[in-house]
Amino acid sequence: MKHLLSCLLGFTLLMCVSCKKSDPALPDNTLGFSTSTQGLGTTDAFINISLNLNRATDVAIPVVVDLTASGVTYGTEFTTEPAATTNMLNLTIPAGSNAVSFKVIKKDDIFLQGNESLTFKVKSAGAPVVLGTTTELKLSFSAITSTGSELTLNGGEGGSAAINSVYVDLSANAQTAVKRTSWDLGFYTGADFRVILNNTTAASVVAVNKTDINAINATDVTLANLELGQGKGNFGIIDDVNGDITKTAIAAVSVTEAENKVYVISRVNGTGATPLAADVYKIRILRNGTTGYTLQYAKLNETTFKTLDINKNAASNFSFISFDTGAVSVEPAKDRWDFVWGYSIYYTGTLPYAFSDLVFVNHLGDVTTAEVIGNYDTYAEANIATTTFSNSRNTIGSNWRVTQGTIGVKTDRFYVIKDAAGNVYKLRFVNFTTQDGGTRGYPKIQYTLVKKGA
Repeated sequence: MKHLLSCLLGFTLLMCVSCKKSDPALPDNTLGFSTSTQGLGTTDAFINISLNLNRATDVAIPVVVDLTASGVTYGTEFTTEPAATTNMLNLTIPAGSNAVSFKVIKKDDIFLQGNESLTFKVKSAGAPVVLGTTTELKLSFSAITSTGSELTLNGGEGGSAAINSVYVDLSANAQTAVKRTSWDLGFYTGADFRVILNNTTAASVVAVNKTDINAINATDVTLANLELGQGKGNFGIIDDVNGDITKTAIAAVSVTEAENKVYVISRVNGTGATPLAADVYKIRILRNGTTGYTLQYAKLNETTFKTLDINKNAASNFSFISFDTGAVSVEPAKDRWDFVWGYSIYYTGTLPYAFSDLVFVNHLGDVTTAEVIGNYDTYAEANIATTTFSNSRNTIGSNWRVTQGTIGVKTDRFYVIKDAAGNVYKLRFVNFTTQDGGTRGYPKIQYTLVKKGA
């Protein structure tokens, strides 16, 4: 019996060792820039530059980047965040993340010829990370028109509920990651006076038939009417999911002050929960002449309010504010982004529903899009004439991926995007989740210039 038990134990140990030996080793976690070229246009104040890993790291990774300037001097024409020391940037990729970014900031009131540039080269990265193929990036102090590239979008932590929205400008090889919770309201800069909610946090709003904001408290509103997501709520308490600026949940701001009612806002939802009174804000919005807005805002049970004036900025679709910090930067200039990827309230069937990995086109910035079922590689300039472009913001939406069953990118389709300058790009999604070789929250895209604008 002892001999039999010994044999069985030995066999079991052998099987365990064999199993461990047969488990495939993870591939190298390589580090590289999002792209090899970027441009900082004459009207741009700054640019964000990203370094990405293949997958999230479980330990903090120190990264050192060398900086070489041509035709410009650090501190005179430009600076960086974080600051460079002896022409080196010391960065850290946080544990749990697969990306880090830094900012190049152009000084005010400088004159440049347009042939100046910076070259960034990854000098080292901490173990167990290894350097990839795109370890050098050239930043030109002039706008570029990219011929195509690959980008891994920096959605940040959170997986399917990634913390960032990511704005992408294909012609500049540029992405701008913005925390979804960094803003509360967007004030339309077009001819109309409209205010949008933050759909990326599943904010909701209800009107109160009063105009004195100080007189409003929790007794004036049924907080359950602000419930949103998981079968709760309706489309009347959120902005139009198709992006129609004439269908905002907050009515157009009237030139007649008495017509502008008080609204009560739940800033974050999507789970169907009833918001707490302590987390809810009340607002009233008035016109400030012909070129701006005046916002009155306070916590629901507060008896005094704060005031914030917001000017229309013709260079952007919206001017954004946070109840916590005031004016904030969110969208890039309206001619400097083509689409935004991220998490947002959307719909399923006839109900509002919080979605991951949505892609919305910059329809207010004159970007148009077409979905093409076919071969990405063979699509060429001759095909543009027979491509039907749409100004819908939802052409891409959630159509590019599958999140149930065989999860991954749909490989039978790609998208053709015409930007405001007339550049035409074809775009396909490479991966977005572990099932298709990616990382949730960090989708990878590939794009190619099909025709340069006039």
